[in-house]
Amino acid sequence: MKNKLSRFAVPYVVWMALFVVAPIIMVVVYAFSSAGGGFTLANFARMGTYSVVFVRSFKLAIIATVICLAVGYPVSYMMSKEGPRFQRLAMVLIMLPMWMNFLLRTYSWMSILENNGLLNQLFQKIGLIALYNSIFGTDIQFFRMMNTQGAVVLGMVYNYLPFMILPIYSVIVKLDNSLIEAARDLGANTFNVFRRVILPLSLPGVLSGITMVFVPSVSTFAISKMLGGGTEMMLGDLIEQQFLGGAYNPQLGAAISLVMMIIVVVCMVVMNHFGEGEEQAVML
Repeated sequence: MKNKLSRFAVPYVVWMALFVVAPIIMVVVYAFSSAGGGFTLANFARMGTYSVVFVRSFKLAIIATVICLAVGYPVSYMMSKEGPRFQRLAMVLIMLPMWMNFLLRTYSWMSILENNGLLNQLFQKIGLIALYNSIFGTDIQFFRMMNTQGAVVLGMVYNYLPFMILPIYSVIVKLDNSLIEAARDLGANTFNVFRRVILPLSLPGVLSGITMVFVPSVSTFAISKMLGGGTEMMLGDLIEQQFLGGAYNPQLGAAISLVMMIIVVVCMVVMNHFGEGEEQAVML
């Protein structure tokens, strides 16, 4: 039986070796190589000149992740408390935007946020811009929303929010109601039930959601390029620039990719360790 299972596993092992392990090895080799092919650490030394990009990328990714968690957890909790028909409808509404192409969804926000976009036209019609000018003594014709860090964060939240809602919802909806009833029978109020029972037990879904939002956010390049206008460069843009842009330097791009990969893995390990600690505390 074990031999049969091992035979079935061969295609997956080959797939992992070709498309996961081999690219990582190539990244490591390029990161420690010079243009001439020799060993060097100069690629990592040059990364200090891009410290602003590193800080900006992690700052915006953390902000987007926190917003997704603040919005996604209440939505997931409310969905889990409703009937099956409402849950199915809510799931369709959450998944519906994801059926469209990622770039099309981001392009739609460009038409909404641009200087003559839908939002600024609405603000002009309801007199909000005129009210702002009268209060602050300005003479602006529109609110500048495009090519800002706020637009980049908005694009991240819009595109990655379902990845926060779905894992949290899948965990909360499976919680045993007898645990909540037992906590209430023991005198716990609503707040204590949530803090001592629901939140710790839903932590695996929270950690999965944080990982699924933070990792693509910190490495995004399409959103920052389209909504940031190229003025808010992030790590994904920097890496793309080293491989495809005019400043062709695959060794530096590989070094940046390797460092970012290590940081992300460390963050995931820390979050998983924190989650295991919380679960053990609940069991006790």
